[in-house]
Amino acid sequence: MTSAPHPTPLTADDDWWRSAVVYQVYVRSFADSNSDGVGDLEGIRQRLPYLRDLGVDALWLTPFYTSPQIDAGYDVADYRDVDPLFGNLGDFDAMITDAHALGLRIIVDLVPNHTSSAHPWFTAALAAGPGSPERERYLFAEGKGEQGELPPNDWESIFGGPAWTRVPDGQWYLHLFDPAQPDLNWRHPEVRVEFEDVLRFWLDRGVDGFRIDVAHGMIKAEGLPDVGFNSMTTGQRQSELLGKGRLPYFDQDEVHDIYRAWRPILDSYPGGRMAVAEAWAETPQRLARYIGPDELHQAFSFDFLDATWSADSFRKVIDTALAESTIVGAPTTWVLSNHDRQRHVTRYGDGEVGLRRARAAALLMLSLPGCAYVYQGEELGLPEVLDLPDELRQDPAFLRTGESRDGCRVPIPWSGELAPYGFGPEGSELSWLPAPATWRALSVAAQAGVAGSTLELYRAALRIRHEHPALAGTDGITWLETEPGVLAFRRTAGGAELTCVVNISGAEVTVAGHGRPVVASADLTERGDGHVLPVDAAAWFERR
Repeated sequence: MTSAPHPTPLTADDDWWRSAVVYQVYVRSFADSNSDGVGDLEGIRQRLPYLRDLGVDALWLTPFYTSPQIDAGYDVADYRDVDPLFGNLGDFDAMITDAHALGLRIIVDLVPNHTSSAHPWFTAALAAGPGSPERERYLFAEGKGEQGELPPNDWESIFGGPAWTRVPDGQWYLHLFDPAQPDLNWRHPEVRVEFEDVLRFWLDRGVDGFRIDVAHGMIKAEGLPDVGFNSMTTGQRQSELLGKGRLPYFDQDEVHDIYRAWRPILDSYPGGRMAVAEAWAETPQRLARYIGPDELHQAFSFDFLDATWSADSFRKVIDTALAESTIVGAPTTWVLSNHDRQRHVTRYGDGEVGLRRARAAALLMLSLPGCAYVYQGEELGLPEVLDLPDELRQDPAFLRTGESRDGCRVPIPWSGELAPYGFGPEGSELSWLPAPATWRALSVAAQAGVAGSTLELYRAALRIRHEHPALAGTDGITWLETEPGVLAFRRTAGGAELTCVVNISGAEVTVAGHGRPVVASADLTERGDGHVLPVDAAAWFERR
């Protein structure tokens, strides 16, 4: 299959990604165009004006490739085609053309650590047998025990249980996630050539960048050594070391050779094509190695997502991330929620408390230098759906661990009084996961144009972020002295100042001396020469 010719994206601004706001579209839960209850590419195309008006710069689309959908498309059977569930290549081309016409760039998910077990390479490997060239593309190994009846080592799946599955001829294959997602052997030259071609296929179609799934995982330690513990032997899951310690199947030094081969491909296309790593590393220094002029452009700052609701926690994470960004010469990439983590409204306390804090956190994130990623629905203040019936959950990790990511993947509400709130065409009642009755008040239609709504807060903040000279560029911040539990920092540029103040102190505070307020997550009242900032609230003040 060949790529369709596509015009050069937007502009020749190679640095657009340094300060962009990227909106993550979880494709199956964004907008359904054909009443089958699942979001699709045409649904995204129809809703592009909403995203333009929201004020984001780019969209990151979760996988829409041909897939059995065992893990919501992260089990890819064909990297060069669209799954019929989401449309076809023509739909993709029409969507990206319209996006570019509206000034929106498109980032697509790339899943290089593993394929689907339905991928032609894996079906060929099973058919060819032990020792075959076909099996060399994956990680097959002989088992331990008298008859090879035990897994080759003690590695554990991120989704729970052993990371190995035995096939009828006696060998075992590695899958760091679901058994339907066999890991590729990235030391095999065919694998590297294949993915370089996949990159070019989508770049030729006009995509502006890639989000690299499990970017830290493609290389495994030579000899496949034991970790030394797992949940069966000690009760501790190996996944608990993610971002905290070294594992023989994650963050191996050799993985950087892959990205050094990819960067010239990205650089050979006009318009600033980029890549962002979903990478976990035990130290900020090791995470920073994924970023640079000869590797990837960005890596998510998951420490920011993991920060607790305290001034000390946020300040420590922000200082560390900004220091590392200075070393590597690339901006920090901030994120509060995504399709794998509980929504931050719920993480911050749920209900009214969680929403207040989430709104304040949004102003904190959007005022920091660098790039920000917004997960669909956070601009509506959506909480996690905690009471989904077990029989409706589709996360493959649920059956293995009892933990489910489905609650952050419920289709977002657009309009109407009844679920699924305009998710599909008028009259459609299908939705692959049910939305709760409380979301009626959180829909786009219910919030649009309503002063003080979370949607209008995001629109205002994004507009100011784009227009205010002090927020231009990626220069650092200046921390200001404050009461305990209050964060305040200033950004300056072009003769303008913008100060962000976040009150996490537990008591209202008076803010003075920073100019006039331009946006706030809660109502401010004047007091003397200043303004009273409520508990769990944030505001931006400007002085020009």
